[in-house]
Amino acid sequence: MTVGAEFKDPDSIVLRSIDWARYLVAGQTIASSQWIAPSGMTIVQDLGNSGAVTSARIGGGTVGETYAVTNRIVTATPVETLDQSIEFVIRSL
Repeated sequence: MTVGAEFKDPDSIVLRSIDWARYLVAGQTIASSQWIAPSGMTIVQDLGNSGAVTSARIGGGTVGETYAVTNRIVTATPVETLDQSIEFVIRSL
């Protein structure tokens, strides 16, 4: 699932967060969070999660390319693995 698309300069490092609250059942928490970047993009810093919100600083990209950066979480009981992606369209800004 893609949570949105946005323009990004190849030299910028952006902070992005995903709020997972609407996907978690009552009492369910995030046990782990992993940000996955395709070749050409970089997870500069994985900031983990605070409650139901995960965050990372993301950089890189090549002008003219579009990339999907994925956040994968594993929840505590009940155990589920869920993915959401942010699409970046790279252009000089």
